[in-house]
Amino acid sequence: MNKNDRLLTVDEAAERLGTGVRFVRRLIAERRIRYVKLGKHVRISESVLTAYVEERTVEPVRTRRAGFGLVA
Repeated sequence: MNKNDRLLTVDEAAERLGTGVRFVRRLIAERRIRYVKLGKHVRISESVLTAYVEERTVEPVRTRRAGFGLVA
């Protein structure tokens, strides 16, 4: 976590991820994402969300179609 990071509420984190609040709360409950606990409040750093998305980004697979363009 960068010290210049903004701490997001669960609602803001859900909006940033494009998911529901319930999904973010489940990530927190299952400890699948790092978070900060401030008394009863939970906050998630912007850099943590960015890292979470980057770790789960799937790159496309490039395949070559055998015989493409060949006439038998």
